[in-house]
Amino acid sequence: MKGLKNSWIVVLLVFLYSCGEAPLYNKSYSFRNNSWEQHVKPVFKVHIPDTSSFYTIQITLRTTTDYAYNNLWFFIHSKTPMGQVGREPIEIKIANPDGSWVGETSGTIVENTVYFRHRKFPQKGDYIFTFEQGITEQSAKNVMDISYAVIKDPNQK
Repeated sequence: MKGLKNSWIVVLLVFLYSCGEAPLYNKSYSFRNNSWEQHVKPVFKVHIPDTSSFYTIQITLRTTTDYAYNNLWFFIHSKTPMGQVGREPIEIKIANPDGSWVGETSGTIVENTVYFRHRKFPQKGDYIFTFEQGITEQSAKNVMDISYAVIKDPNQK
């Protein structure tokens, strides 16, 4: 019986270790009434302690199944600790041309994630990322929330 108990402890430890490191940063912004208005610009402030490490950036967008388009464009405005600024357009595919969902679905929720892998930050300190919706209409309706995560690449020492 004692050997069986020890076996379960080993299995549990292996399972917990395989789950990986917790993200360095992981925050979400929920849109009021499931509508991303043009004037609403979620801000994510990330502290980067190490410029020698590689990171994975993960952006997750959740919409409802009533979202009317096959994609969503937005801009990420970035500001480094030294004050340099940048702007990058991002497209998240939500539906295929045949109308099937690209992302994971659960009931009336569609979750789409884009990854930017093996990235380095050039400076230590606080980075500010501001998200601005980039569609031609005033509101991106049926958009529930957006999340931004920074994860240290697990294969580093």
